[in-house]
Amino acid sequence: MSLKKIIKLLYKLFISKIFICIYGKVQIQYEEIKDIKTEKIIIDKNHYKLIKIKDGSIFTDYVENVAFLKNNQIIDHFSYQQVKGNLKDSSFNSVLLRGRTRLKKKFNGSIFSLIQGASGNNNYFHWMFDILPKLIILEKIIDVKEIDYFYSPEIKKWQLDTLSIFDINKDRLINSNKYRHIEANEIIGSSHPWYSKGYILEEVNKIPDWIFHEINNRYLKFKQNFSCNSNFYIDRRETSNTHCQIINDDEVKDYLIKKGFSIYKVGTLNFFEQIYLFNNAKIIIGAHGAAFANLVFCNKDTKVIDIIPENHPNLVDASIGKYKKLNFNYIKTKKLHDKNLNGDIWLDINDLNKLI
Repeated sequence: MSLKKIIKLLYKLFISKIFICIYGKVQIQYEEIKDIKTEKIIIDKNHYKLIKIKDGSIFTDYVENVAFLKNNQIIDHFSYQQVKGNLKDSSFNSVLLRGRTRLKKKFNGSIFSLIQGASGNNNYFHWMFDILPKLIILEKIIDVKEIDYFYSPEIKKWQLDTLSIFDINKDRLINSNKYRHIEANEIIGSSHPWYSKGYILEEVNKIPDWIFHEINNRYLKFKQNFSCNSNFYIDRRETSNTHCQIINDDEVKDYLIKKGFSIYKVGTLNFFEQIYLFNNAKIIIGAHGAAFANLVFCNKDTKVIDIIPENHPNLVDASIGKYKKLNFNYIKTKKLHDKNLNGDIWLDINDLNKLI
């Protein structure tokens, strides 16, 4: 190990010790706490829980760990710890070893948590089907208007648009990137809407239909009309991710333009225009990615061609397609062994032509 890494490690260890001295050592919950109440909720035969913690706190590292805490005890089921894509119980949460390495900010009132780590920060798909359903679970017990604050990631414009339908404005949001450690008179949290075990890319294929139904019904009425083509290709080059990128993307675009398709970078549209684009669609083609979350707004029999590497485990788009009764098709491309290529998909135009 280099000297620089050793110094960095020692510094982190020093900071950890300081904060453990300030706030105490976190332990796994070993006893029933009278100031914690849980309520059971059933949605379409799916069982969830809502927790209310009097004078509770939350700590997040903004990446893999979220700890719900009371009396220096971490609360299982509601705390979140994802290690290399696998969901673990609270005994794996980083606060047990490192402590809460940020100064605590106290808020008066009630706070409902909308955080779960990096996947819930600004990933379009996870925000739509992980985070927003938590608000729907909350609504079964508590009127959203009665909540003083919502603990959220650092919000972008499109996320604020989605929250506006729940009458949640920016003034009621607490930025979890700025305030990693908070306390309030009442901390409220919910079960995850679908992820309770295992590897996330395998479990995501099991999202319950009620989530698709609720998202479609709540947002479709707010679609924003604009001039667009009903046959289009999703340009995934707007993302910095190298996975699910089509190497011969220019060739694919040229072919589709000649076929009368338009090319859209979906993320450049506002949220309500995205709803309209997909609701107006007849044929949608693109490499597998978060934009396909918008399939939930499509009409029955819309043709979808989802291009994905054959070794990719995430087939959730087919689940949305089944729920919406779409004409859903995969093109699964062979694994590429040259890691220096800018992407992991080489699309044979003949394969595309057969489906169009």
